[in-house]
Amino acid sequence: MTALVAACVQLCSGTDRATNYQTTEALIRQAAASGARLIATPEMTNIIQRRPRLLMDELPDPGEELQEAKQFAALAKELNVHLLIGSLAVALDKTPATRRAANRGMLFSPDGALQASYDKLHMFDVDLPGGESWKESAIYQAGAEAVVADIGTAKLGLSICYDLRFPQLYRALAQGGAQIIAVPAAFTKQTGRAHWEVLLRARAIETGAYIIAPAQGGTHEDGRETWGRSMIIDPWGKIIAASDNDQPGIIWASLDLEKVAETRQRIPSLGLEQPFKLTHI
Repeated sequence: MTALVAACVQLCSGTDRATNYQTTEALIRQAAASGARLIATPEMTNIIQRRPRLLMDELPDPGEELQEAKQFAALAKELNVHLLIGSLAVALDKTPATRRAANRGMLFSPDGALQASYDKLHMFDVDLPGGESWKESAIYQAGAEAVVADIGTAKLGLSICYDLRFPQLYRALAQGGAQIIAVPAAFTKQTGRAHWEVLLRARAIETGAYIIAPAQGGTHEDGRETWGRSMIIDPWGKIIAASDNDQPGIIWASLDLEKVAETRQRIPSLGLEQPFKLTHI
């Protein structure tokens, strides 16, 4: 059996980057001590700040490396793990009239190198019942490239939060060889309660891949509420590890990578697409 122990770190990131790093570091160390060799953190690990001006004030100028990115690289090397920082806010343009940031995932290898990065493709622009409204595209610049990274024992597909609602991305990652797909997230409490579990399980079933989904949870300093309930799901859609709350912590599971090939052999839908045309009647 080819196995990999993976862990999800659940957070309630605030508006201070240094404090967020300290909390995250402690949980990453706990995950590594539990035997995890692949450790993933949620979306916006370094800061959750919904006010664009205050967000930009907290970030270094474009082109300058984030201090926490350096620290996470060193931590991956020290612990000898693959460390996926689900996403960090990265400034691209701090000019007030044109300010832009990236919602960027970073994968650090056990030698401390930045192996891969991924900018969130799909922006969370929604108007929810009860008056809750979000427009990520007002500050964040969408990415344009899907990413599959070779982590030695497996191939890891990268995604972030709202990407979860676009199954074509996950199909492409699986067809590109991904055996594990990461879904770091900061799902709202409202949408998380309704859709988080069912969407994660659907993506696992559709792709025949393991899904690792580290989440933000709780009430954040900027006032938003996120759902938590981090999950690890096997290729058959079975939840094999899960948090039942919004509190910071870790979950982990041993991933039997042979199960990916077995599942895809039983239900070979990734290779059985048929062309079709859409007819309006």
